[in-house]
This record gives sequence, structure tokens and C-alpha cells, in this order.
Amino acid sequence: MSGRNKLQKFAEVLRMPNVYESFEPTKPELSGVNGATVDLRGRWAAKHFGNDRPITLELACGRGEYTVDLARQYPDRNFIGVDIKGARIWQGAKIALNEGLDNAAFLRTRIEVISHFFAPGEVEEIWITFPDPFLKKGKENRRLTAAQFLKQYRRILKPDGLIHLKTDSRELYEWSLETLVRQPVVELLYQDEDIYSRPLPIPELATETYYERMHKDLGKTITYLRFRIGQGDIIGGKEMPTR
Repeated sequence: MSGRNKLQKFAEVLRMPNVYESFEPTKPELSGVNGATVDLRGRWAAKHFGNDRPITLELACGRGEYTVDLARQYPDRNFIGVDIKGARIWQGAKIALNEGLDNAAFLRTRIEVISHFFAPGEVEEIWITFPDPFLKKGKENRRLTAAQFLKQYRRILKPDGLIHLKTDSRELYEWSLETLVRQPVVELLYQDEDIYSRPLPIPELATETYYERMHKDLGKTITYLRFRIGQGDIIGGKEMPTR
């Protein structure tokens, strides 16, 4: 993609009513259309979506395929895709606007500070779909199933809120499984090292992202974990400041 196309998409994203952005991790502040400051923490359903329906987040949403497709399938729920890449978010946000999917929105920010933008218990469910596995040595703490991220998720999830990890990275899948099993507060609900080797356990897994289609064509298997986080100490990981 050319730099000019990216700049054009960034400019369009700023005018989209279903996209919010925050660029400064040390001073998280949310902006909406044309950069206007907004505060949606604890009020996403009422203030943006205009309802009281449950909220599902798609983290590392990329082009937003899951956010958009789940919004199509479940019109009685609200969906928010989260990613730092504006040019990717543009694609999902554009489709949602064109299709009139009022239950789909997007947040451009770093996931490390996600709890600045959602109140405790505001989120019902989290999907982590094909995130960067950060396979280089020393990058383990950047994986979205690392302890520091689990602490962020628990702050915003309802007590029984579910977390799903879908990835084609066997290394990330196995590392996540080992990490979660070591956490006394984590309840592992389902694990599958090859979801297409048997009937899918839940219909949501049938949604395919751009990277999933590409990697399936290369012969990679798709893995899946489902878990929840209970009360008690989460072992390891640094505490991120929150409001």
C-alpha cells in the first residue's frame, strides 16, 4: 500500500462516526469524529450504541473481519474491534458503515491501556484473533495472553466473561496454554489444536480473517482456546496504571 493511500485512509478514519482513537499511552484520551474529545468509559452501550446490550471486544482486530461478521450474526449484541493500525481498521469500519451495522464500532489504541477506556464489568466477552505471536526471544510479555494483559482483561470483563484465542501460531497456542494452566485464577474451558479436524464447537469459529485464509492455504492448522479469569492474584506481569 502506498503512503498516499495510508494517509487518505487515516484522514477518512478521523471522520468516521464508528471509530474512536487514542494515541498517547501515558495520557490516554479518547477522540471521536474530527478529533473531538469523548469519554465513553462505562457508557459505550448507552452513549455510542444507544442501547443496553452486551459488549464483545475483538483485540488485534486487524481488518475487523470478526467484528463485522459477528455484528452481522448477532444484531442483539454490540461489537468493538481494537487495533493500533488505522489503515487496517479503516476497512472494517468502512464495511460496517456501508452495511448499516450500527452494532459495530472500532477503537484505535494500544491494548496495554485498554482498561482506561472501559469500566469494570463493562465487557461481556473478548476475542483475540490471529494476534502477532511475538516469537522473538524476550518478547513474550508482548503476547496478548501474557500476565500483564490478563490483568487488563479482568478489570473490564464481567465476572464470568469469556476470553477466546484463535491463532495459526502453534508456538503462541502452546505458550498460552502453558501460561494459562500456571495461573490459579484461570479456568480453561476448551482447547483445540486443530479446529477444522472436527465439527466446530461454536459457530463463531466459522468466521475467517484475511490471515486465517492465507495461512490455511499454506497448510497451517488453526488452534483455539477458551477460558475465563476468576478472582485472586494473577502471577507475573507488571501492573499498568488505570483510572
